[in-house]
Amino acid sequence: MDFSKIKLVVSDMDGTLLNSEHQVSSLFLSQFEHLKRNDIHFVAASGRQYQSILEKLSSIKEDISVIAENGAIMMFNKETNVLLQLNLVEISECISRLRKINDCYIVLCGRKTAYIESEDSEFISILGNYYSEVSHVKDLTQVDDDQFVKIAVFHFKSTEKYVYPGVEDITDRFQVTVSGQNWMDILHKEANKSYALKQIQDHLNITPKETMVFGDYNNDIEMLKLAQFSYAMSNAHPNVKNIANYHTSSNDDLGVESILKQVISANS
Repeated sequence: MDFSKIKLVVSDMDGTLLNSEHQVSSLFLSQFEHLKRNDIHFVAASGRQYQSILEKLSSIKEDISVIAENGAIMMFNKETNVLLQLNLVEISECISRLRKINDCYIVLCGRKTAYIESEDSEFISILGNYYSEVSHVKDLTQVDDDQFVKIAVFHFKSTEKYVYPGVEDITDRFQVTVSGQNWMDILHKEANKSYALKQIQDHLNITPKETMVFGDYNNDIEMLKLAQFSYAMSNAHPNVKNIANYHTSSNDDLGVESILKQVISANS
């Protein structure tokens, strides 16, 4: 396979670039320096909070682009922009609906911070793996001093099975994405990772034939379609494996790094 034309590498974070301990490997950080020297631009694309992505990739954050909150926030050329927002009426409607679903935990995601009502210590501990900025409030529907980009929902068993059916009828008006075994996101109808990635490709004049994308879950499907070199992790959701052109090993077996090794070799 000819990787010599690759100019853009894009990776999801959880389940893809990060291992099961939510850590990036030292090997990837070393490989990044090789990508940079070969003028191959790197994009971290995640459902994660913007601040959390920067924290995970702090040593290289000045040299990369970031797509956060499943495409609602983008950092490119060191400028951060909120691309698509939810208004207060939409937020109130969605939260009221989610409150009727048993055992789901709601996170209102703003540009400044993430807001939660729950005091459940187990949920809060898990939340800390994905959100570095969190504020507790009494009522999510009364928060108004922020730019709101997403409503994230957590379920300890499965959002796909227990939460999605309760909001399936609003998918004509909102982007509703199962982003992990335990997570689901509600965003502006046009928001997804591909919305932001296409802007980066256009800015850099990079084609799908020059783009490599790695992903593992349903929120990665649209951006995988923007790359000829689209890779599903071995731990990926079946939907992702079906759409990706290629497969690699799991996030715990350095699946991204094993392919980047070949990219670096082809460009050396």
